[in-house]
Amino acid sequence: MSKVFAVVIFLSAFLLFLVQPLIARIILPWFGGTSAVWTTCLVFFQITLLLGYLYAYGLAGRSPVRRQAVVHMLVLASSLLALPILPGEWWKHTGTSQPALRILGLLAGTVGLPYFTLSSTGPLLQAWYSRLHAGRIPYRLYALSNAGSLLALLSYPVVVEPMLRASSQSIVWSCGYGLFVLCAGAISFAMFRSATDHAPLIDDGPRPTVREHFLWIALAACPSALLLAVTNHLTQNIAPIPLLWVVPLAIYLFTLI
Repeated sequence: MSKVFAVVIFLSAFLLFLVQPLIARIILPWFGGTSAVWTTCLVFFQITLLLGYLYAYGLAGRSPVRRQAVVHMLVLASSLLALPILPGEWWKHTGTSQPALRILGLLAGTVGLPYFTLSSTGPLLQAWYSRLHAGRIPYRLYALSNAGSLLALLSYPVVVEPMLRASSQSIVWSCGYGLFVLCAGAISFAMFRSATDHAPLIDDGPRPTVREHFLWIALAACPSALLLAVTNHLTQNIAPIPLLWVVPLAIYLFTLI
């Protein structure tokens, strides 16, 4: 069972960060090929990632395991409605609308739900792993997920982008996502069929203060803000090299492994 958790978490992280340069590559010509396209995409992905983490945190900490499994199976199933992730021609910039808002709407309507599902599944499966294996620390799974994310970012400009057309990339990614939903759904169903709910994740130590919560959030926000700033500076003032945007994000992920 531990290997199944590891495989699904790795796959979710791989797909999570493969879709970022993939969808940005598709829509880049639609909005003039400017660096602001990737910066806007990065903002969207950061916000959606945070929402996925909040969902996983709230679900794992406040609901019985069976309810968690049912809710997440519904999320997994509903995310399939977004496949394949091929944005329609009507999303193209017409010159009369705000491009940033149009990009955000395009991303939300095309990859929003699958991305949200991928971002929430990793933390949720780590919480379930902790319940199933009391005393075993799931942080290796966290490192594994970041390794999968880094592999996706590095493989896209070297393997995926040169070998496949944009439409083919979207189809292949959608097939991989379908496989992920089947595997994650199987784990969710196995958790649902557990005879009894496992003990909640309760720490007997002192609870963090409100000040400590705000400090953690602020410290976590600093590298994300630096990532956006460095990416924006590189793409606007250094060199307009295609897929240069991937480099700062890859370095950011490498620090988390």
